[in-house]
Amino acid sequence: MSEATCKVVWPLGETHFESATVSPPVTDLNGKTVCEVWDEQFRGDEVFAVIREKIQDQYHGVRFVGHEAFGNTHGPDEKEVLAALPDLLRKCGCDVVISATGA
Repeated sequence: MSEATCKVVWPLGETHFESATVSPPVTDLNGKTVCEVWDEQFRGDEVFAVIREKIQDQYHGVRFVGHEAFGNTHGPDEKEVLAALPDLLRKCGCDVVISATGA
């Protein structure tokens, strides 16, 4: 009787993207533009309202660009929305992104 053999597969799968350079953290939001990106799931709109209020209480001259400007990052047009996102963020003068699921 022969022993069974199994093919081993790496559980994390293959990497399909290159590493990117990460920007240094923003330590001061005074006068910055904060862009909200959302997948329109759960209660992200409510979460953004709370975050916005807390940031405005602590920092001056903060400008917010709502998630409506960027589209649904998890909807039927997800690929197109994500492909357009970098250019939209630049056009909005974005300094900081808050990406939320609202969970």
